[in-house]
Amino acid sequence: MLPKEKVHKLREWMAERGIAACVVLSGDAHISEYEGEHWKSRRWITGFTGSAGTAVITLTDAGLWTDGRYYIQAERELEGSGIRLFRMAEPGVPQWDEWLAEQLSQGARMAVDGRTLSVSAMKGLQGKLAEKGIQTITDVDPVGAIWTDRPAIPAEPLMLHDEQYAGLSRVDKLEQVRQAMKRKGADYYVLSALDDLCWLFNIRGRDIPFNPYVTAFAIVGVHHAILFAGGHKSTPEDKDTLARDGVEIKEYEDILPFLQALPEAASVLYDPNKTGYSLAAAIPESASIMEAPGLVVALKSIKNEVEIRNIRDVYLKDAVALVGLFKWLQETVPVRPVTEVEADQRGLELRRRQPLFAELSFSSISAYGANAAMMHYSPSADHPVELEAKGLYLLDSGAHFQNGTTDITRTLALGPLTDEEKRDFTLVLKSVIALSTAKFLYGSTGSTLDILARKPMWDHGLDYKCGTGHGVGYYSNVHEEPQRFSFKPNEVRLEPGMIITVEPGVYKEGRHGIRTENTLLITEDVTTEFGRFLKFEDLCYLPIDLRAIEPSMLSSEELDWVNHYHAEVYDKLAPLLDEEHRLWLKRETAALVL
Repeated sequence: MLPKEKVHKLREWMAERGIAACVVLSGDAHISEYEGEHWKSRRWITGFTGSAGTAVITLTDAGLWTDGRYYIQAERELEGSGIRLFRMAEPGVPQWDEWLAEQLSQGARMAVDGRTLSVSAMKGLQGKLAEKGIQTITDVDPVGAIWTDRPAIPAEPLMLHDEQYAGLSRVDKLEQVRQAMKRKGADYYVLSALDDLCWLFNIRGRDIPFNPYVTAFAIVGVHHAILFAGGHKSTPEDKDTLARDGVEIKEYEDILPFLQALPEAASVLYDPNKTGYSLAAAIPESASIMEAPGLVVALKSIKNEVEIRNIRDVYLKDAVALVGLFKWLQETVPVRPVTEVEADQRGLELRRRQPLFAELSFSSISAYGANAAMMHYSPSADHPVELEAKGLYLLDSGAHFQNGTTDITRTLALGPLTDEEKRDFTLVLKSVIALSTAKFLYGSTGSTLDILARKPMWDHGLDYKCGTGHGVGYYSNVHEEPQRFSFKPNEVRLEPGMIITVEPGVYKEGRHGIRTENTLLITEDVTTEFGRFLKFEDLCYLPIDLRAIEPSMLSSEELDWVNHYHAEVYDKLAPLLDEEHRLWLKRETAALVL
């Protein structure tokens, strides 16, 4: 069925039940950023394939809300669907819940799958709808009711993540959580976020593409812990190992009955931002509910010494693979056709040769020319685009290794560039340098520092409609909370041991897209009479294309940064390369002069 036909089917289902509107969210019962195929309801009903968006369907109208990363893509994918695009954050564009409240009449009924809506989001939604007395129906799965060939919830095997890579045992991690529970007076801590529970229990899986997670829930008690993952997912040996560490395995479906059977006087703790409304609603009303946003998030965001050492290593392994890819592209594109998909596949082949490689950390953005103006463009084998020996090629890619996760973007000059392309490339570089070299007072947030990256852009009347950087997990989510660089207010302090990307860009529809992304580790700098100062350490060492830089736009300090960075790139990577690739790298890291 086409999206228009699916929407029609949904409206028939709504009309039969007296439902005036349905909200279809991105996400799953674990409030994940990236969900498995079973949970891609919003994509199925709208045809929009971006990772972020909310669809609202009434009996007479339909809209999709998404952010600036996806404007171009959404416009194309929604064409002919009858679903209107609402460009979030643009002046005059209402939020989806505001629009919903305007559209519905007094006392109307709206439906949303309560499993996919967080407790916090539900509170916000009810606040918007309360004035009109709109009823929210949450014990339904509207899209699931008409999605006849829906994929099953995945059931891939669970894998134990060895302490030599994790740096901390699950027993020690559970003790950290129990100490937090004790401070709050909690008897039980409920976890549904997959990245949090996989970190806590030192487990990984393959249930979600590009995300090494096990589909599970968990409950931590004062003396025991239960992992609701399904007994079929673990071997007898792994079950024994978990049992020795005080972890019991139960079936995935047992979570709701377990919560419903909790003692009436129990004190239950959960993260309202990462717990589904339907899950929380299963807790007895008599229980004492305590909300603890970011309890595990805060613990896992600060990497331990083992993790930091390993992350430095995996970025070098990843760079070795990308050096091989970039050299191959330089030599191959001028002599035979190479498509965006082939370039991406070549990168995957080279990464697979590296020790402890697990999988890609996200679907690569392999984009030539104007395609790169779509921030989250996905190349298609059905509609191949060939790279030409001119213009720019953007590759945003990363990998999961058992000892770390990478995320890196480079934009390559495949041949002659226009003055505009070189100017924009150099402005992006200036933005990277400005933020990477910052020293800042402890207590600063990502939104405090975001302006450093945007100023070189703003000076030339340019901007990018997304954040500047995000946290990166450890053999985990490539987008990790809570740290981020963004113009949006963020109260999370930047802490030593946090890892964060810096990835400004220029995106011009129909012309080009440029992004340079490095990954940074926050470290101590100095403590003076004026306070404690922090700085950034580069983790990513990969050439920045000299052919795309306009040296006259760089200050002497920026020029020194480029040359020093490239000297480090060569020093770190050369010992890991054969002679042929060392010679190539030497040319790519030559000193830049005015």
